Amino acid sequence: MFKIIEKKFLSENVARLVIEAPYIAKSRRAGHFIILRIDKNGERIPLTISDADVEKGTISLIVQRVGVSSHKLCAMNAGDFILDVVGPLGKATHIANVGTVLCAGGGVGVAPLFPIVQAMKLAGNRVITIIAARNKDLVILENEMAEYSDELIVMTDDGSKGTKGLVTQGMEEVILREKIHQAIVIGPAVMMKFAALTTKKYDIHTLASLNTIMVDGTGMCGACRVSVGGKTEFVCVDGPEFDAHKVNFDEMLSRLGAYKDKESENYEAYVKSCEATSLN
Repeated sequence: MFKIIEKKFLSENVARLVIEAPYIAKSRRAGHFIILRIDKNGERIPLTISDADVEKGTISLIVQRVGVSSHKLCAMNAGDFILDVVGPLGKATHIANVGTVLCAGGGVGVAPLFPIVQAMKLAGNRVITIIAARNKDLVILENEMAEYSDELIVMTDDGSKGTKGLVTQGMEEVILREKIHQAIVIGPAVMMKFAALTTKKYDIHTLASLNTIMVDGTGMCGACRVSVGGKTEFVCVDGPEFDAHKVNFDEMLSRLGAYKDKESENYEAYVKSCEATSLN
């Protein structure tokens, strides 16, 4: 059992949970993730470790309410217990002093980007960070990113905060004005696809942290498989980060939609059950 120490909503549908997990906190590195199960009937949910405090023995997870399990998780509070938290899983980000690093995150992809920005800055790099969201209410971790970035650019689709436009526009503006030695992109699959196309034009080595469907987290089920450079890889054990220019994002997007209908059915049933419970 893993105790929730703190819970805070960062936006209407995004919550940060601080969980007591001393062994994971001690071992975690930038890029690692965990898989949790709320209770014995719950599904397995992969979440990136956005931060950790070794002294307190805690890890921070950022969760977006999307389906049944994420709604249940965001409804939990400090003092509640999560049944299973397994990790750290995946391969850690390769951190090195390479020069100037461009880090771009979209939506809740900003959460897994934060520990990478932090580690890249501590390694001595010049870090330029772009965080993007649909509107100002969905921008998260702005202050945390600013602390470890030499320059922070905030972009929103509607212009309600920062610069109006897509993250790829911001990336290209930075690339055109100065030499970028490496780029890291994390966000919705379609955003990463076009971010990779942007950096490919300028021959900038780019990593993408993939957010595929995941079940067991050990490479046995094959649910998270992706094609990278024409070869099948498993995100949970070979990733989550890959050369963005080699990832077949169209195939990945197709696979991400495989269970949309079932997910919608389950969520509708969940909402009806909640409504029925509130009436009793």
